[in-house]
Amino acid sequence: MEQASSPVGRIRHPLAGTGYAETAAAAPISDPLRDVRTLSTALVAHFAEHVARCGTLPGDALRGEVTTVTRTCLELAAGVLEGRDVSAKIERLQRAGADWAREGIPIGTIHRAVHDGFALGFDLIVDATGPEDYARLAVTARRLFEVLAMVDSAFAVAYVREHRAVVAEHHTAVHTVASALLAGHPTSTMARAGGIEIDESYYILALSIPQHPGESDPRVDGEVVARRKLRRVQSELARRCEGRALSLLSADGGTVLIPATAADTTEIDDMVAGLSTAAQVSITATVIHAETHRIPDAAEQAHELLDMVHRLECAPGLHRFDALAMEYQLTRPGPGREYLGTLLDPLDEYPELLETLRRHIGNDLSRRHTARLLGVHTNTVDNRLKRIGQLTGFDPAQPSGLWYLRSALVARSYRKAERVRIGRPESMVASSAVK
Repeated sequence: MEQASSPVGRIRHPLAGTGYAETAAAAPISDPLRDVRTLSTALVAHFAEHVARCGTLPGDALRGEVTTVTRTCLELAAGVLEGRDVSAKIERLQRAGADWAREGIPIGTIHRAVHDGFALGFDLIVDATGPEDYARLAVTARRLFEVLAMVDSAFAVAYVREHRAVVAEHHTAVHTVASALLAGHPTSTMARAGGIEIDESYYILALSIPQHPGESDPRVDGEVVARRKLRRVQSELARRCEGRALSLLSADGGTVLIPATAADTTEIDDMVAGLSTAAQVSITATVIHAETHRIPDAAEQAHELLDMVHRLECAPGLHRFDALAMEYQLTRPGPGREYLGTLLDPLDEYPELLETLRRHIGNDLSRRHTARLLGVHTNTVDNRLKRIGQLTGFDPAQPSGLWYLRSALVARSYRKAERVRIGRPESMVASSAVK
């Protein structure tokens, strides 16, 4: 015999499609939750005894805020079961969640308390029902799952909002202090206000981050790919330096100040490798160690060195000043640089020879690597190097000849074009100030 439909209608069971019968709609059971005062007292006692973090709260907090929020949850549950508007209750939970997030209470602790409370409340409802109340119990269980989702969501939203606010405040403080250090301005007051400790010396990293392949993929949003790449780099940097690094970075690169007490010179190599792994592209970086008051000059020098590394088409990775001191000195304006810049003029009519020389020097004189990059045989590389020696008068196979050719290559790159440094300090400071 077919059961008559309730005026409320019929609710289809989620598993009805797999063979389970539909459950007739019925009024949810809310009577066991109406004694809010007594029930909230019992729940808070349970939290104090079984939920570790709540057990460490002072008594007035348990009697005050925790009890109030527990009552709010019970009122919200009863309100949903009885069809009342509960938006004010949800807002109250979000305010409490924000307060607890600021106090450092883990969200896992909050979720544990919420789920324990719902389990105890549902046990009371089950104890108060008989076999004839199955339909009402089924509807009540579904509604309580909705309530649980509401409460979990309210606290999650509050924690995420508070976390974002804290991150934004710290990000602003980092930008402010980093900009001040790079500009040579006093930082002690700003650093104290932002909770940032200023070290006596720093490793100044100039970074060049190439495009991720996805940034040029027409099937995806290149800006989104670039932002994700930058976030991965920033997260890896924060992890390795325990949040102490000061950075001014864009998707193309920038400047990072690492306190000398947060890393040593051997760890910087691993750090750059780790940043490349996180970015999923090969990062090129230069590093200079300097005392805090010398940061502006050191940052300028680091970016000039990075510019030179790009001009020489050196391999990605970390490059230190002491390994490129001679090349760096050759970039200084003067008659010496002008003279050296003319030594490769005989190669102007032979671009393949100039490219071979540039690749050969950039690959640390590896003929095999150079041949692979150029797509030619190693014998072809040898023949081209001999031809370069004949045209210029400097034999690449001789140390003295190679020294002149390498120097000429550096000087020539600066004679042909102005320097274009990636993420240079002054532009990064200016962009952060605009934001």
